[in-house]
Amino acid sequence: MVPSLDNARLIPYADVTPTSARRIALWLFGMCALVFLMVIVGGATRLTDSGLSITEWKPVVGAIPPLSEAAWLAEFEKYKLIPEYQQINYGMSLAAFKEIYWWEWGHRFLGRFIGLAFAVPLMVFALTGHVTRALGIKLFGLLILGGAQGFLGWYMVKSGLADRVDVSQYRLAAHLGLAVLLFALMAWFAFGLWARSHGPAASANAVSQMGSQVSPQKSGTLKWLSLSLVGLVFVQIILGAFVAGLRAGWTYNSWPLMDGRFFPSGYLGEGTGLQRIFDSIEAVQFNHRMGAYIVLIGAGIYVWKARGTLLQKPAIWLGAAIFAQGLLGIITLISHTPLSLGLAHQAGAMIVLLMALKNAHSAFAPATLNAAVKN
Repeated sequence: MVPSLDNARLIPYADVTPTSARRIALWLFGMCALVFLMVIVGGATRLTDSGLSITEWKPVVGAIPPLSEAAWLAEFEKYKLIPEYQQINYGMSLAAFKEIYWWEWGHRFLGRFIGLAFAVPLMVFALTGHVTRALGIKLFGLLILGGAQGFLGWYMVKSGLADRVDVSQYRLAAHLGLAVLLFALMAWFAFGLWARSHGPAASANAVSQMGSQVSPQKSGTLKWLSLSLVGLVFVQIILGAFVAGLRAGWTYNSWPLMDGRFFPSGYLGEGTGLQRIFDSIEAVQFNHRMGAYIVLIGAGIYVWKARGTLLQKPAIWLGAAIFAQGLLGIITLISHTPLSLGLAHQAGAMIVLLMALKNAHSAFAPATLNAAVKN
């Protein structure tokens, strides 16, 4: 017999009412969609070399784009002072400048919109009593991370305004990594709140079904594998950021070999230590390729271990998505990374991460439910 699941010690968000949980979950899912869009727009900004077109960071007044020809010319003159214009885009027309400017302005504007879309509803939820203290700490923590993301974005842009013709691949990876982390945390919280919104009866039924099929040992294995897969996908996304940062997708456009070799001859770049494997085009592309193989192997193991449980179908879908993402990556590479395929590959990575998170969240449910049964 399963006792009451309204126990904050055992069940996440037990102190949140089902109605509040549903509203907050829907809001967080909406925020995930906005961050997903932000990542895609950021990818387009990078692939179109638009990220350095705005050379200043003005969080408030910067939300207004140039509204006159004089304002456009003033922005263009600022751009002419940086190395990217002088060494790469010298002689660019004002019309061409406007094209890259709008990509970067759209990226920044979307960031501002996301900040408001998170902060305002959060304050409303808090003032109307929908947010408990424990949940409020998590959500306000996300708000702080979102603010830090804005500073990190400008820190990234600054790296390309003086001594380089593009941004630092390390700062780009950090910027994308924080965006993906925010996406993952919001999705994880939303999954838990959505489950809570269906009430104790639905949770008890899920516990009964899963608990009857999964032994404690197998449950532990599935939890470890599913969470490890989330980590592998996250790392693979970061490795992809290094590829984008060095434009490594535009070279070695063959598969499975790189210029006729499995291991590229120029793998180790200049410098010392780990820096040597993140500073060369050969290294970052090889790392990303190897990361894909590791993720595929991890997915295969997870699918095998999940057979015969309620996680079997979700695991198969996740494995299929990872395989499709790998295939899309190969097509993108051999096609010399056109904008459309590059963005599709980036979108696919976020979808795979979301599916991996859902599998991991489901894998952790049986342990919680089994604990409730034992008590």
